[in-house]
Amino acid sequence: MASKKLTLLFGLMCLFLSFSYAQVGSSYDVRDSSLIPTRRLAQHNEFLNNAYPFPAKPRNEWEIGVKGAYTYGFTDVDNWGPTGGFGIHVRKALGYVFSLRAEYDWIRLRGLNYQPSASYGKNTSLNRPTLFAPDAAGNFNEIYYNFRSTVHELTLQGVFSLNNVNFHKAKTGFNFYLFGGGGLATYSTKYKQDDSYLAGYANVLATYGAAHSDKGKIRKALKNVLNGDWNQIAERPSNASTIGNAPITAVGVFGAGIAFKLNNKLNIALEDKVTVTTSDLIDGQQWQNNYTQGAVNSIAQTRSSDAYNMLSLGINYNIFGKHAVEPLWWLNPLDYAYNELNAPRHMKLPKPVLDDTDGDGVTDQFDLEPNTPKGAPVDSHGVSRDTDGDGVPDFKDKELITPTQCQPVDADGVGKCPDPQCCKDLKNYIDSNGGGIHKCNIGDLPSITFKGRSVTLSKDNKALLAGTAEKLRNSPNCKIAVIGYGESSKAAQQLSWDRVNAVINYLVEKEGISSDRFIFRYGQSGGEENTVDLKDGTGEEGPNTVPAPHPNLRKK
Repeated sequence: MASKKLTLLFGLMCLFLSFSYAQVGSSYDVRDSSLIPTRRLAQHNEFLNNAYPFPAKPRNEWEIGVKGAYTYGFTDVDNWGPTGGFGIHVRKALGYVFSLRAEYDWIRLRGLNYQPSASYGKNTSLNRPTLFAPDAAGNFNEIYYNFRSTVHELTLQGVFSLNNVNFHKAKTGFNFYLFGGGGLATYSTKYKQDDSYLAGYANVLATYGAAHSDKGKIRKALKNVLNGDWNQIAERPSNASTIGNAPITAVGVFGAGIAFKLNNKLNIALEDKVTVTTSDLIDGQQWQNNYTQGAVNSIAQTRSSDAYNMLSLGINYNIFGKHAVEPLWWLNPLDYAYNELNAPRHMKLPKPVLDDTDGDGVTDQFDLEPNTPKGAPVDSHGVSRDTDGDGVPDFKDKELITPTQCQPVDADGVGKCPDPQCCKDLKNYIDSNGGGIHKCNIGDLPSITFKGRSVTLSKDNKALLAGTAEKLRNSPNCKIAVIGYGESSKAAQQLSWDRVNAVINYLVEKEGISSDRFIFRYGQSGGEENTVDLKDGTGEEGPNTVPAPHPNLRKK
């Protein structure tokens, strides 16, 4: 019968185990202030502000549970099973490993000896002349001890979880634990003993003899005799405290269990608990015979503490779940640390320090020219800039912008330019005017103003440029310098270039003025950065087109 109960317990455990791993929830958010009790909010705020590295312990749920059990006694009287019991408990985590559990258990124990005893005369509950009178010589007949005890046990236990602190997974679907503690128990023990049973005992003893060797047959015969009520109150300690006439005994408990998680609220637990008492009368007997080859040599008082075992299967439920996480023994305290290392959401990360050996502002891993001289202007790839494309980098070029027609250049980037057509035209003009040099006389030219960081010409600006174009058509020997300002940064230089380029492109493309009548100047100092000035450039030298200094910053 006992083996069938164990099979049932393990079968139920395996059934529920099939659901346990698929329903494991995720850990809580350590930044959620609603989970932190008031007394730990100061630590939580320090943690959120990166002033303290450890998150505050969250508020966690309580567990309540009920269980059914198979019980077994370790007493002076052999166990007569099967017997059972049930229990209820409430449990609260004090940390991730340790928790406290208060438990009440109702336990039924039963026993029947297959060896007879002649020592019952010393048992104050049995030594009554009207019950089992001694013979003429004063010797007591042998009887077979039996008992049934009902135990009420209340204990406080410390529970130690062994597998929730895990270095290789976030959480687990089962929890293995050990526990131990102490408390008090009351017990009520009775015998099946009366005058009618004594004859039955005598018949069993006469049938199987004094050797007492055939245990199975003896016990079967005794069970046929013991078919009445438990009607005799057992011997009790003379000086024990009582509750409702039931003796009280101190108990110590220890055991182990394993719980399987069904979801964040429910789990089932298989558990084995051993209880050790301070009483030798849980079974109602403290006297035993000493036998040698079937003969009674002496009667001894055992003075041994009785104990019993409780194998149980229970279901547990988590309560008080509002603004609380599951009980801490289901959480891995390393889960937060590992997740933060893998995908930081809270920790303060230092700015990365990337090497830039030549100090040109481009890190070594992207620098295509890692040994650029200090202070040399470079492009976004760390290569020395060559604005005019003459093969001499700007930091060596004494003529930063050399027109294409003046190249190739010397080692200093200086080219030799042929006389431009404008000079020839000017010489012819001078010659045709008797050698006199005359100014362009184009008159005052406007300034073009842009709003914000725009490079788009407004209607007013286009009207001003139309007037300028008309002047240029009427003065074919004149050139105009288009001047933009802004040298404070790369962005300012590029914006200046874009605006000068917009003005020249409009006069060339919309008004039909030849591009060689303009001198392109950008990034100048001494002017308003939002303004492009148009000035008489007749007789001056300069390119009419210049590559963008910082193409990656160019306005679309």
